[in-house]
Amino acid sequence: MTYLIVMALLLTLVQISLLPLMFNLSNIEYLLGNRDEPNPESVLVSRAKRAANNLLESLPSFLALAILSIVLSVDNSDLMLYWLVLRAAYTVSYLIGITYLRTLLWFGSVGCLIMMALALL
Repeated sequence: MTYLIVMALLLTLVQISLLPLMFNLSNIEYLLGNRDEPNPESVLVSRAKRAANNLLESLPSFLALAILSIVLSVDNSDLMLYWLVLRAAYTVSYLIGITYLRTLLWFGSVGCLIMMALALL
């Protein structure tokens, strides 16, 4: 289960830092500069940032439930893996712009969190 926590943190790093950077390489001077002037963002950079913000809303719950699972010796590893896969798929669907699939993936990830919490009771 510790491995899945590390993978969730890696997903967070990719979403918060690497994806926006990768989609913004055309503005490398801005990225390396002082950033005194606003930078016009591409659609993909904006989507990547919104997807990352959405991840940050559910990550604390995931981490708390995952750590409680370890402390209480409750095997939530399958649900943790499903949450991780659903969150990664959510990001891809957000970047591509598949809105209804993105919504279903979000509901699935929230469902995993609920089931993790219920398993702890």
